[in-house]
Amino acid sequence: MAKEEKEREELGKQEEKAPEPKKEAAPKEEEEEKEQAGEVLGKEKVKKAAEETGERVVRISRVSKVVKGGKNFSFSALVVAGDGNGQVGMGLGKSNEVVEAIKKASAKAKGNYIKVKMSGDTIPHEVIGRFKASRVIMKPAGSGTGVIAGGPVRALCDAAGIRNILTKSLGSRNPVNVVKATLNGFKMLRIERVGQQTTGDTNG
Repeated sequence: MAKEEKEREELGKQEEKAPEPKKEAAPKEEEEEKEQAGEVLGKEKVKKAAEETGERVVRISRVSKVVKGGKNFSFSALVVAGDGNGQVGMGLGKSNEVVEAIKKASAKAKGNYIKVKMSGDTIPHEVIGRFKASRVIMKPAGSGTGVIAGGPVRALCDAAGIRNILTKSLGSRNPVNVVKATLNGFKMLRIERVGQQTTGDTNG
């Protein structure tokens, strides 16, 4: 019995001394994901650079496509551009690099400008914009109210030059759908032209 106990103690000591198995190196896919994540972390700098040129980066998303050899990573950028004087547009760009995706989206946004009819620094009347499952309610607001809106809607209002507005997003919160619903609402805006009342000659 004593011999068996000694053998057990020796075996336990050997197990303690045995080196831990080396961890396998991270696969290439994980390394690529880390590299791509590093590029995404630098998107704040890219956003600031875009805003300096009057463009707003609403969203940058990383897309991975599974193919036979592994995964292909790319980036999708949603950009809103405007002149601050009633013209605004949106664009979607895709590329393997963040900067290129933003450039493509900016070019599309500037080529898709629409004219927003405004009443001073707000909209002339209440309107509901719709696209797919998204709805955006927009109401005119008095001076000093500011832009009461979420990210995508706020970007469009700022780009168009709207300074006072009340908005509420309903339904789908997908940024692309919300932006398109807002643009749909902008297209429905009408300015009522109140002309001078003409009175005919009343003789006799």
